[in-house]
Amino acid sequence: MLKLDRYLSGEFAQAIFATLVVLLIVSVGGAFTDVLEDIAKGKVPAGMMLIQLGLVLIKWLPLILPLALMLGLMLGIGRLYRDSEMPVISSIGVGPRRLLKPLLLVAGPIILLVGACSLWLGPWADRASRQMINEANRSLVVAGLEPGAFTGLPGDNGVIYVGAMSDDGTRFERIFIYRHKPGRQDVTTSKSGRLTVDANGDRYLTLDDGFEVEGPVDGSLNFRLMRYVSNDVLLPASENRYDPKSPEMLNTLQLIGDPRREAAAQLHYRIAPPLLALAFALLAVPLARSTPRQARYGTMLIGFLAFLIGNNFMMMGTGWIEDGKTPAALGLWWLTLPMLAVTSWMYFRDGRVGRRRAIV
Repeated sequence: MLKLDRYLSGEFAQAIFATLVVLLIVSVGGAFTDVLEDIAKGKVPAGMMLIQLGLVLIKWLPLILPLALMLGLMLGIGRLYRDSEMPVISSIGVGPRRLLKPLLLVAGPIILLVGACSLWLGPWADRASRQMINEANRSLVVAGLEPGAFTGLPGDNGVIYVGAMSDDGTRFERIFIYRHKPGRQDVTTSKSGRLTVDANGDRYLTLDDGFEVEGPVDGSLNFRLMRYVSNDVLLPASENRYDPKSPEMLNTLQLIGDPRREAAAQLHYRIAPPLLALAFALLAVPLARSTPRQARYGTMLIGFLAFLIGNNFMMMGTGWIEDGKTPAALGLWWLTLPMLAVTSWMYFRDGRVGRRRAIV
């Protein structure tokens, strides 16, 4: 039995590893696209591309690993059925229940890794990414500004022009800013200035010795001219502004004592992935049962749909907790516990033939 366990564990591990490699290649393409989009918008400096790509992948691991685990197990067990190895193994008294030991030998470390990524590594990667971007935003170069060129402000709120800039992108000369508001327009000029960031991550252009003109856009002449010695202009906030008090930025231990609904939602969102990974691993065994001539990928589509439904309900349930539609104490237990119960029942019922009723 020890040789059989090693053989089955090796088969399962190879199939899971091959599936994980394919999913990671696909995920890298999606993450790379997102990072390039942020770089093009000036949210992330080009020099941080590889670091941000790695942090994004760490954040995605709690979603990638359970899918790789389930599909890999289905591929490995399905091959045993197609090659008629499972009937041979069953003939010596090794049924689906006996597969639990080699299955847990392979799935156990992966489930622990999912839990570590979901509870610790993923939040740490998100926090580190936001902190790096927040520090980088102290430079006007990251804001997408180039000397001698007009640059649109985030949110289409206007344009900005910088005549000269320091090498580190924190100081500038000969600046022109045009901003439009409902029914109003502002034009601000300055000889010099610098970029400052407060504790909340808000960026300000601190302008020195300049003029500001404010007036209507309807063609009337109701304009106001103001000369200033120092003027702070708030730049529009980026979508990924770093907020150290946000539940997404807190570690798991801090979320436990946080009374906010958002914190409870984030806590349950981190607890659910390892439990769902265990449920998907148990579900893979009955779904992989097939005959040698049965279609190879039909049941895999069912497993993939089950994964999508489970993850969509997890995200929807998180939103329900944040909105107060679901009690924080209930959390996502209404999803994880029934899934574990159903998949466990399907696993232990796999291969059992019901008794035939006696014909009277």
